[in-house]
Amino acid sequence: MKVFLKNNGLSITLFTIFIFCFIFMSTTGLKNYNQDQLEHGEQAVDYFEYISSGNFLEATMENMESEFLQMFFYIILTAFLYQKGSSESKDPGKPERVDRDPKASKKKNSPWPVKKGGIILKLYEYSLSLAFFLLFLLSFILHGLGGARDFNEEQLAHGAATITTFSYFFTSRFWFESFQNWQSEFFSIGAMVVLSIFLRQKGSPESKPVDAPNSETGE
Repeated sequence: MKVFLKNNGLSITLFTIFIFCFIFMSTTGLKNYNQDQLEHGEQAVDYFEYISSGNFLEATMENMESEFLQMFFYIILTAFLYQKGSSESKDPGKPERVDRDPKASKKKNSPWPVKKGGIILKLYEYSLSLAFFLLFLLSFILHGLGGARDFNEEQLAHGAATITTFSYFFTSRFWFESFQNWQSEFFSIGAMVVLSIFLRQKGSPESKPVDAPNSETGE
């Protein structure tokens, strides 16, 4: 067990924090939602009704959507763009291990797609970015579905006309919700790229060694 925790401590900790935040997001969101319901003369809902509501689905997915989009672009852009001095960039002056041809690999423990070759290998070469793109696409669609439900509930409560889910994807509200999250994600990762040129975090693989010169590029 100690070996397992040591080998998987990073993912276990991150997903534990995620679950903790998800629980508090949903419970505080429920309280806020019910306050709004009562203020408008509507009935309060229980926890399970709330987490299956359009309001909760929209709030959750619009944030996940931006995270997955950020990671998709970051993975793609760091494959061919450089930032001299950043720990987040490949070194423009030398070849990197990630660019080597997998077909030339002679490792016996290589993943099976490498041994299989062909279209399987080609898909595997870009599987990380593809996975994040599919996660983005799924969360983007769920954001729209949840947003449309929440919007129509508000419309009905005010005696106004509802719209179709398809139409909701073309509303300024939907795109405002998307872009307000997207802009913060790209700013934060841009800040990470630039700040890692000058600042250090001892022990972190996301930082250069503390004694490394600012011009040194890569981890």
